[in-house]
Amino acid sequence: MILGNNRLPMLILLVSILYIFVIPAEPMAVKLLFKLIPMWLVIWYAYLRLPAAKKRKRYHGLLLTGLFFCMLGDGLLHWFVAGLSAFLIGHLFYMSGFFSNWRFSKLRCCMAVPIALYGSFMGREIVHALMRDDKESLIVPVLFYVCVISLMTWSAIMTGHKWAIVGSLLFTISDSILSWNMFVSEFAYANVLIMTTYYTAQFCIARSIRTLGAVQAPPAGPAIPTARRASY
Repeated sequence: MILGNNRLPMLILLVSILYIFVIPAEPMAVKLLFKLIPMWLVIWYAYLRLPAAKKRKRYHGLLLTGLFFCMLGDGLLHWFVAGLSAFLIGHLFYMSGFFSNWRFSKLRCCMAVPIALYGSFMGREIVHALMRDDKESLIVPVLFYVCVISLMTWSAIMTGHKWAIVGSLLFTISDSILSWNMFVSEFAYANVLIMTTYYTAQFCIARSIRTLGAVQAPPAGPAIPTARRASY
């Protein structure tokens, strides 16, 4: 297969670099097209990593749908509320998929505290910026989004799966940079940081789709020699 599992990651990387560093801002239609191509490839990569049809679970479809809605969010972000809504729906699908693979751990549960503190900090700073710029109408949807992406990140951590965790954390970093640059204060190279962390986040989530639900077997105890077993 020309676009198989082995070659797709390199193609995703190359097209992402092309969009971030080469494609000019105008015309906007061309820029938007190249912005979406990496996500099309990420979705295709996730699809190729699905197990055989008989072994597929509900969460596989949830994660694929989440990837699709995030791709829509990419295309609609120029219209902020529409793009935010698409990303919000994508996070809800991610969250449902991750929570269906919940693996309890006290340490992972405790991670809700720093996530909540960080979400509160970002929410407060963004609200102050929106009030300063007379954009109060955006406060409720933005705060709701902050809550949902925080829950999505925690739900990924609760899976205990490294690719899901890294993907969710990078998604949070990407959205934090985007919202800070958009509402609070602009800074240099923001777009490069936003898109590199975003594409990497989506790739990590796509990569997690095959092994997310795999249950690790407990470590085996010491083997009992055959001769000894026969004596019991």
